[in-house]
This record gives sequence, structure tokens and C-alpha cells, in this order.
Amino acid sequence: MPSQRPFMSRPMKVEDNWIDYNGHMNMAYYNVLFDRCADQVFDELGIGEDYAKTRKLTIYTAEIHVCYIRELHRGDEVRCSAQIIDHDQKRLHVYQELIHSDGWLSATAEAMSLHVDMSGPQVAGFPEDVAKNIDRMVEDHTALPRPERIGRTIGIVRKAG
Repeated sequence: MPSQRPFMSRPMKVEDNWIDYNGHMNMAYYNVLFDRCADQVFDELGIGEDYAKTRKLTIYTAEIHVCYIRELHRGDEVRCSAQIIDHDQKRLHVYQELIHSDGWLSATAEAMSLHVDMSGPQVAGFPEDVAKNIDRMVEDHTALPRPERIGRTIGIVRKAG
């Protein structure tokens, strides 16, 4: 039966050296937090660091779109959710949210990742065992609502007239 919950990372803290001259976490470190969550997801799917070392297969990020909702500060604790939105034999489309320990949304990320054979490197299909792990997580996520922030684009909306 589907869990109706996205994957949830272990708690993570905003590190002191991530604070910029504006007094909040620099934009680059939001990606660090999203990446650390992705590493936890990949470990659960069997495609983490050990997979890359032993099987010479890995995941590359092809595209990512980050939305900054509410700023984080030194020492803030967050968890990151991850939901597989779609996949095929070579790609994963994943949506993530950084959630402050007080419950508010800090940022979102939507990413397209490619499965890569490192001997090329070239995009390659997931092995059968990994595909089954992905299918199990997708099954867990099928009952989840489609995130409202999926598919956002960047642009200036101009008023007619």
C-alpha cells in the first residue's frame, strides 16, 4: 500500500560558513542541502556512492530549478522531502522541499537526473535491480498529490496595455 508520504531526509543544519553578507544562507548552499537529501534517496534506491564505485554507474543532474521561499539563517535545522514525479528507463524527475524544523517551507527544487555509465560517460538504462527499487518508491509516491510548484518557468509577466 502506498505510504502517501514523500521520502524525508535526516535533519540537517545550516552551517556557519554558509552565511553571506546579507546575513542569511547563501543561495548556493540550498543546492547543497537538496543534494545531501538526493544522496540519501539514492542510497535508498541503491544508486549512491557505493554503486558508483563498484558498478561504475551513477546519476548526473541534467537540470534543476530552485525556488527560494523563505530565507534560512545560521544554525537553522531543516529536513528535505523528495518525491519522484516521473521516471523512465534512464531518467528521474524529482521534486524536493526544504522544510524548517518549525514546519515552514524554505525552498523547493525540481530536478531531472540522468543515469550514466561512467565508462563513456554516456546515458544508460537502469539495471533491473535498480529499476525495481525505483518502481517501489514510485509506488509509494503515486498517492501523493502533484506538487503545486512543479513545472514553474522563469519570466516577467507584463500587463497588457
